Parts: sequence; structure tokens; C-alpha cells
Amino acid sequence: MRVHHLNCVTMCPPGGRMMDGRRRLKGVPAALVCHTLLVETEQGLLLVDTGFGLEDVRNPTPRLSPFFLKMNRPQLNEEMTAVRQIERLGFKAGDVRHIVLTHLDFDHAGGLDDFPAARVHVMAPEVEAAQAQLSWLDRRRFRPRQWSTQPHWVQYPMPLGGERWFGFECVRDLMGLPPEILLVPLVGHTMGHSGIALQQADGWLLHAGDAYFYHEEMNPNRPRCTPGLWAYQELMQKDGRLRKLNQERLRELVRRHDRDVRVFCAHDAVEFERLEEDARAQEPHALRGLATVEETPLTLEPPAAPL
Repeated sequence: MRVHHLNCVTMCPPGGRMMDGRRRLKGVPAALVCHTLLVETEQGLLLVDTGFGLEDVRNPTPRLSPFFLKMNRPQLNEEMTAVRQIERLGFKAGDVRHIVLTHLDFDHAGGLDDFPAARVHVMAPEVEAAQAQLSWLDRRRFRPRQWSTQPHWVQYPMPLGGERWFGFECVRDLMGLPPEILLVPLVGHTMGHSGIALQQADGWLLHAGDAYFYHEEMNPNRPRCTPGLWAYQELMQKDGRLRKLNQERLRELVRRHDRDVRVFCAHDAVEFERLEEDARAQEPHALRGLATVEETPLTLEPPAAPL
């Protein structure tokens, strides 16, 4: 499998270094990526998360919550959407046959409308919570307008026991997908939240979604988080005890299997830049730089019917 690392819209919340931990001039906002994966498989293209989509850019309200638009300040640039980056790589939207979601938050599922032919794989408890819209926060984080037109859903129950992946329960044999792609439940941020594991020739990638937000949280000896991202995680969590437990389990995975598994989250720019650089270094020389687009440099700084 060939993996492309895409940033599908940068979010620029206030707080600067107190948010993303990077040194910058006074007044320059933080930069949080929306790290998605485009995977070339024998079954066609696969996306891990979608980031923001075309309609989010063109009509941000009412698709996106004014609360989160003001808090996260996404740079809504059409050229940064997954579908536009995929087209610059020489593919078409219809080539995306599968989308595997870490969860259904607005900054992870906004591009579903752009790939109507794709089959969407997600944990069943995530769909249930997104549809229920039980709390004030749920009604702002889960935006039905982003996924109401998507007709092809495959929902997976939470695994109980059975075969494990590096000590984690997992969902294997995703419908229509190769066995090298797994759903790894990492509950806490939401109740159906999962990581996505992909096996490559030299080891595994684990896209941990929003199981954590800052790369130093995975330091197995002295984990730490910025004050801004610590507060944001506390705001967004559905079960703080499970979220922190799964963070500790991820640190243990890094501690014991760092040569076998590369763990990264959805919003840390440092992790994204390292992985993107490594992936580009492995590409044929003629393809390097093909999918670049200008944006603010990161170094500065559903409907009522069921799915």
C-alpha cells in the first residue's frame, strides 16, 4: 500500500504556543492540522478521515457550528480539501472506494459529501451518538448536514475479546478492505472513537484520531500537553477516565513497540510534517511536490432518518 499524508484544512485557534507548543511571533495563532491519509490499495483508494469538505468551505454555516468556527478558526481553503488534493495527485473523487473514520466530529467527517460512491466504515456506537444529538456539545460537534447525503455505511459493533492487535481489541476483516487495515477502538473522546491501523512493509501506522492532540503526550517517560490542548480535550471528552486510560495504553505501545508501530494523532503539526517528509522521501523523484499547495506555513506561528 502507498500512503499519502494530507492536511485537509488547517485550524488556527488563538493561544499560539500555549495551544500548539511552537515558538512564534507574538499574535501569530496556533496551527492545528487535519491529518488524513489517502491509501492506494488493490481495491481502489481509501481515505482515513476526510477533514473539512467542499461544502464546509463554500457554506460554512449552517454546516459548521458558529461556536467551533469562532473557537478553531479553520482556514477554509477549497484547495486544501481532500477531494482537491486527490485530484492534484491525478485521481478522481470516484476512485475513492472506501472511507474509514476515526469518529464523526465535524473536522473529521466534513468531506463525506465529496465522495458519494465510497463505502464509509465506522464504529456503530459513533453513529448512534451522532444521530441521538443528546447534549449541547453533541449538537455542535456532530453535524448531520456533513453526512446526510452519504448512502453507503458499514457499522461495526465494539469488539469484545477475541484476537488482539498489540494488546488492543480490534475489528479485522473490514468489508471489502484488505486485512492490513484494522479499526482499533480508543474510546473516550467520543464513545465510538477508533484508531485506524495500517500495515506497511516496514511496520504499522496507527492513526489515533483525537485519542490525544499533542506529540509530547506520547512521550513514554515524561508525557506532557500544552495548556490549551489540555483544556480542549477536557471540553470535548465524553468519558475522561477511558480517554486517559487509552492514552496510557498508547504510551505503553510506543514504549514497547516503537520499532513496529508509528503512532500519530489527527491535529499535531509536528507529527504531520515528519510523516509527510518521510513519505515524500520514499516517492520517486518525479512525483515529489506534485500535491503541494500554498497555505499559511505551519512553522509559523444527518437528517432525521437513520444512516
